[in-house]
Amino acid sequence: MPDPITMIDLFAGCGGMTQGFANAKGYRPVMSVEWEFNAASTYAANFGEAHTRWGDIAAVPDGDIPAADLIIGGPPCQGFSNLGSRDVNDPRNKLWKEYIRFVRHARPKVFVIENVDRFRSSSEFQLLLAEAAPGGLLEEYELTHELLLAADYGVPQRRTRAIVIGSRIGKISMPQPTHARGDILDGLGLKPWATVRDAIQGLPAMPATTELPVSRTAFFGKEVAGVFKGLDLHIGRNPTDRSLARYDHIPPGGGRFNLPDELLSDCWRKKKTGTTDVMGRMRWDAPSLTIRTEFYKPEKGQYLHPHWLGLKHADNVNRPITQLEAAKLQSFPDEFLWCGSKIEIAKQIGNAVPPRLAEAVARHLKPYLQGKAVPQQPINSQSDRVPKARRAGQPRSAAPR
Repeated sequence: MPDPITMIDLFAGCGGMTQGFANAKGYRPVMSVEWEFNAASTYAANFGEAHTRWGDIAAVPDGDIPAADLIIGGPPCQGFSNLGSRDVNDPRNKLWKEYIRFVRHARPKVFVIENVDRFRSSSEFQLLLAEAAPGGLLEEYELTHELLLAADYGVPQRRTRAIVIGSRIGKISMPQPTHARGDILDGLGLKPWATVRDAIQGLPAMPATTELPVSRTAFFGKEVAGVFKGLDLHIGRNPTDRSLARYDHIPPGGGRFNLPDELLSDCWRKKKTGTTDVMGRMRWDAPSLTIRTEFYKPEKGQYLHPHWLGLKHADNVNRPITQLEAAKLQSFPDEFLWCGSKIEIAKQIGNAVPPRLAEAVARHLKPYLQGKAVPQQPINSQSDRVPKARRAGQPRSAAPR
């Protein structure tokens, strides 16, 4: 057996990206760094506390950075996100420079950066590209970047992410899709997109509780709620009668525009266009839309359970998805362990890299890192160093929402 590929995970969150690389097998994490305590505890519960650093990445001394074959990670994306402030001076946008510091000291063969789609149109991204030019801090690395759609890689979710692969062993392309939308499958030899049904069918229609079990453990010398797994996370809410009446009017694929006037909030009544997925209901036989951190609030997106048989039907499931259902839509395995309150766990789920998307990247990179595949030769032309995506501003299989 070849030696394991050593790996550092920066801004590791709960470990969605590491989970994907673990799924691909042959990788061994030697360090992870995460600022948020509950997320770091979740990571440690799944992958080990010994190599996990909880705290500010800027506080990790250069001398503590180990050599590694690979660095992965996603610097905080709030400043780039459509849902964020889009403030070019947001200090979280600067954390990619810490990522570069780790690359300079660990000297991996390859690094992978994951971020929201807007990252590729940000000023920070342009600075990153400049560092890969001759004379830059990353001048020995060839960069490839593209928007990838998680559904194209087996995730039951239409989540678009920016992926950057940097390689000093020759240019490495992006992984090819393994799945596609049903109407374009013919002749492609791909599997159909995974669906909400594939992910959550068979779970109890109505959760038995609204609270996590009482459980405490300790990581990094500090107590935390957990660990939890599986049906522990299948927890409901206590909606008001007005909320239940709203939910009952929403068919699969519908949203706030299906509500009668008397159930509209003032802001919805005044806003006649846009935010079409607000108060939305999922479809059983399609991927979900993006799972964000407040998926337990239907007013934040298309997060209502997909089972609906008609207005006032007794068998309608009128509730938002649970933490367990969200984790499964993100492609986390049932045995994954979680730490924190139910709100903190929801944040970890929504912020995570879908493991199956990370697994596709991991499987694609493995033969290059093991010397079994030969990357493209280094490119001399500066104009060719960073190719544009297959479709400018679009993932490989962009589909209308």
